[in-house]
Amino acid sequence: MKLILKALFILIIYTNYLQGTEMQVVNLRCEYKVNPLGVDIENPRFSWILKSKQRGAKQIAYQIFIASSFEKLNNNQADIWDSKKVISNKSIQIYYNGKPLKSNKKYFWKVKIWDQTNNTYMSKIAYWTTGLLNDSDWKAKWIGLDKAVGDDDPNTPHRILSARMLLNEFNVDKKVKSAIAFISGLGLFEFYLNGEKIGDQVLSPGLTEYNKRTFYMTFDVTNNLQIEKNAIGIILGNGRYFAPRTNEPTKTRTYGFPKLICQIEIEYTDGTNDTIITDESWKLTTNGPIRKNNEYDGEYYDARRELSGWNKINYNDSDWMNAELVDKPGELLVAQPNEPIKIMEEVNPISVNEVEPGKFIFDMGQNMVGWVELFVKGKRGDKVTLRFAETLKDDGNLFLDNIRGAEVTDTYILKGKGEETWEPKFTYHGFRFVEMVGYPEIPTLKSIKGKVVYDALEITGEFECSNPLINQIYKNAYWGIRGNYRSMPTDCTQRDERQGWLGDRSAECTGESFIFDISKLYNKWLTDIKDAQQENGSLPDVAPSYWPLYNDNTTWPGTYLFASEMLYNQYGDIKTIELHYPNMKKWIKHMSGYLKNGIMPRDTYGDWCVPPEDLKLIHTNDPLRTTSAEYIGTAYFYYELKLMTKFAKLLGKEKDAVEYSKLAEKMKTAFNDKFLDKTNIQYSNNSHTVNILALAFDLVPIEHKEKIVNNLLQKILGESEVHVGNGIVGGQWLMRTLTNKGHADVAYALAAQNTYPSWGYMVEQGATTIWELWNGDHGDPGMNSGNHVMLLGDLIIWFYENLAGIKTAPDNPAFKHIIMKPQVLGDLSFVKASYNSIHGKIKSEWKLIEGKFIWDVKYRLTQLQRFIFQL
Repeated sequence: MKLILKALFILIIYTNYLQGTEMQVVNLRCEYKVNPLGVDIENPRFSWILKSKQRGAKQIAYQIFIASSFEKLNNNQADIWDSKKVISNKSIQIYYNGKPLKSNKKYFWKVKIWDQTNNTYMSKIAYWTTGLLNDSDWKAKWIGLDKAVGDDDPNTPHRILSARMLLNEFNVDKKVKSAIAFISGLGLFEFYLNGEKIGDQVLSPGLTEYNKRTFYMTFDVTNNLQIEKNAIGIILGNGRYFAPRTNEPTKTRTYGFPKLICQIEIEYTDGTNDTIITDESWKLTTNGPIRKNNEYDGEYYDARRELSGWNKINYNDSDWMNAELVDKPGELLVAQPNEPIKIMEEVNPISVNEVEPGKFIFDMGQNMVGWVELFVKGKRGDKVTLRFAETLKDDGNLFLDNIRGAEVTDTYILKGKGEETWEPKFTYHGFRFVEMVGYPEIPTLKSIKGKVVYDALEITGEFECSNPLINQIYKNAYWGIRGNYRSMPTDCTQRDERQGWLGDRSAECTGESFIFDISKLYNKWLTDIKDAQQENGSLPDVAPSYWPLYNDNTTWPGTYLFASEMLYNQYGDIKTIELHYPNMKKWIKHMSGYLKNGIMPRDTYGDWCVPPEDLKLIHTNDPLRTTSAEYIGTAYFYYELKLMTKFAKLLGKEKDAVEYSKLAEKMKTAFNDKFLDKTNIQYSNNSHTVNILALAFDLVPIEHKEKIVNNLLQKILGESEVHVGNGIVGGQWLMRTLTNKGHADVAYALAAQNTYPSWGYMVEQGATTIWELWNGDHGDPGMNSGNHVMLLGDLIIWFYENLAGIKTAPDNPAFKHIIMKPQVLGDLSFVKASYNSIHGKIKSEWKLIEGKFIWDVKYRLTQLQRFIFQL
């Protein structure tokens, strides 16, 4: 193995000190969003970014102005809130403290800042609108049809329910000043006004713990209304509310039949108002073209049954039934806090082959998530089926064994009227290959187009280095991470699962946060976990708890704490810790009941997916590769107590902090008494993960640290011959532990490895995402997803924090202070990365040229420094 050159310098940047001549106040955000609609938070938080070209420039004070109109604020009349001058360099997470906000109002705001020379600078004006802040603001009623009709069959294992279509007409007889629509359709909805779809979101609203919380969405429809008659049309799909399964492959929660609530608040130019609501006067039919829609099985669309003009005025709905009043779905109806899902990219196939007469296989060139748009011309009644898979058999047909019970088939029946274009509304697939059967002609590469679908998150990070293999690993991670965003982080995208497994994201979420702005998505997901908590404090392994698995282990539910810490470290979000602290405390108390003399025996899944000794296996049977439940449970609960100590101190709960710290120290003593062999100086069975956890969680007595580090190195470099030997539990801490203990060279050797088992091996076998198994090309297809992210562990964190050297200082989170310590390793000749933090964009680019280390560091797109070191 090639020796490495370790960087021996650290740059600490205090990011409130800026460079430039004139300061600018930009990127104003209310609750992380620029000009958001429908914020139903009574005390939202404000943030902004400062830019300057003056060296040493910094903010020393700010003043926030909020007004009820643009005109007032433009004239400096802050009739809603004037924070007055606040002496502070803080520019993120500043709470509103003005007059009580009203529902369905637009508020305008700006901020004034003072620099170190007492010069002042004013931002441009931004705005946000409030949602419906109180239950009493809702005049609309929940409507739907709580039964199966026609061909519907909710009792079959592959549940069948046609889409419900609802419509209503109303009059507008005055000039409209503003019209805001508030709508929730469960499981999923599409919303039309006068024949035009409102918004570009898909698969909306976001998934929730439906018996506790339902999301509504807000739309400005001012320009969609017309004088006199208007028509509202809404299609309801099933989503996860009407679950795709009830008992396969495990017990699944279902909540009822699709339902709708919609309220449009209209303000006229003469100052009067009107409200359009859902009620029993609305019309409903189940006889539309979407005959089946199931997230596992696909969508069945019969274009012969299209109802022309159904969502426009003067449609004849005489054969439609009246909608029924139905029960509300859960306790709370709140504004969706996270970004909606959208079509984020289009992909054209790279090849099409006829593998059997009339059966064509398209290769999209990339394992992706979403669906395809179909372009077809044929006669009425022709049926085209599209089936989806991640890989192929040797004979060129789809490999479907790893899809398990999902049918993954979209069906389109032609109406026979010229060129027809279709794509599904209420399903999605994880796939690279598409099988087409029944196409009336010989299809071409233009017969389909791929639609990449995931939460509309801002891309915040870029990473590239001189090693092409690592670049491809990063690209695979990028595609896998975004494909597994479905208003929650999912485990996989293709089979009959697609659940929010907590354990997959423990530390991996921090890596995600470098690539995407996940601040709102993970805040939302933590609320799902909170809502799924049982009365006794037990947390689920899956959230939302569509698979109601409550196994009381320390690893999977521990993500509730780990993700909260990520939001604090990466975004400075202490509000989330404050909000969830009582529930965390409740869980800790519940789990503490399992302690036996300082040992925590609770672990359900072990070090999931350790590389097995037989390539056909999913899990190893070798006792020297596994890590015991008691060991994992105790190590994790100790670390979780340390996190609770940190959270308690942040919140000023000193008594709690002392209690958690004392219990943690008691557990540390018990851990070493039970698991440390003081003769041979090794822990438990000396597995990879045994050593990783002891070191990562600082459980090792100082006098034994060097020996335990050597034990880990011997496992990796000797027994495993420079390959990973851990599953997802050890992998969450692997790369940082090696680096923190002075062995970044070994971490790089693992990252750059291209033989089994390694991330590079996946690339060498043609993977374009990350596999579920290290042996994903040979393992049992019963659990062998081609698009998982859990095995990434802390690899992406390591790319950014250690290879590029972009890391927030632990005592000044959210990159207010930045510690930059790039590692110059192996055969790397350059690394360049950027991260758009909440405080501004950071760039780190280093390269080796003729014996010199040249390092360019930039902040907020302004050159800070170039460093040149003679090697």
